Amino acid sequence: MPTINVQIFAGRTHEQKRQFVEAVTRVTCETLNCSAESVDIILTDVTKENWATGGTLWSDKK
Repeated sequence: MPTINVQIFAGRTHEQKRQFVEAVTRVTCETLNCSAESVDIILTDVTKENWATGGTLWSDKK
């Protein structure tokens, strides 16, 4: 039972998330030869002030 955790910037639409989890589930099943019912995907919305790359908060980037 694969469990996939994905952190993304907040603001994606419900439809974007739906399309994403459908695509990730499909590729996971093809690659790992498992059923869709066994694939769990946990999406975590993260605000830009709580995410940094290279020592800089994304909320500080212009």
